Order: sequence, then structure tokens, then C-alpha cells
Amino acid sequence: MSNKKPEIGSISWVDLTIPNADEIKKFYEKVAKWKPEPLSMGEYNDFVMNTSETKTAVAGVCHSRGSNAGLPPQWLIYITVENIDESLQSCTELGGKVICDPKNYAGMGRHCVIQDLAGAVCALFEQK
Repeated sequence: MSNKKPEIGSISWVDLTIPNADEIKKFYEKVAKWKPEPLSMGEYNDFVMNTSETKTAVAGVCHSRGSNAGLPPQWLIYITVENIDESLQSCTELGGKVICDPKNYAGMGRHCVIQDLAGAVCALFEQK
């Protein structure tokens, strides 16, 4: 994610969470020409995927471990919200589900994962 504060309601990031991030990052390295940069998660690395020309961070390829354990293998969008607690309350009041409770996100804010009425999953992100 960029240091620039994203606009409320914008899609500010995407992650691919899968069991075999090391293998899949190689796939996107060849297919999309992304350049992976290891991001230490303690005992293992996830990857920030950068464009080859400008080295702009455009996505993450993550292992389904730690805080990502249990997430389905899919591209997960992060929607920026003003207040994550209010957004979660609205989600549940409208019949949605909280898949992953709010967690701190690399000192940049908080995020959680929700499921909408159609069964689609996304993340909500509140920047500090």
C-alpha cells in the first residue's frame, strides 16, 4: 500500500492468499512481469509484487498462514473505509458476515474480512 491516504470507498490494495505463495509468485513473475519483493512475516515471507518498469507495488502474494489462515484462495480486494467498527456493524445489520475480525495491518491501520449477502468476500481497511 502507498503512504498516500486512500480515498474512502476506493479499492486500495489486492492480495492473493494461497497455500503455495512461493510457487504462485513465480507464475505472476512470468505472466504479469511483476517483480516480487519478500516481506517478512516472521518465520516465512509473503511477497509484495512490483511493476517491472517503475517498481510500483501493485499487489501482494501471501501464504494462507498466520492471520491469513482459513482464507479461501482468491484475489482479495481491500476497500478503504472511514471507520471499520461502523462498517462492520452495518455489515452484520444488513445480513453480511465477519470472516476475520479487525487486526492491525503493518502499523498502517486496521483491516478485517467480510462476506456479503451473495457470498462474495472482501477486506475492509481503515488507515491511521
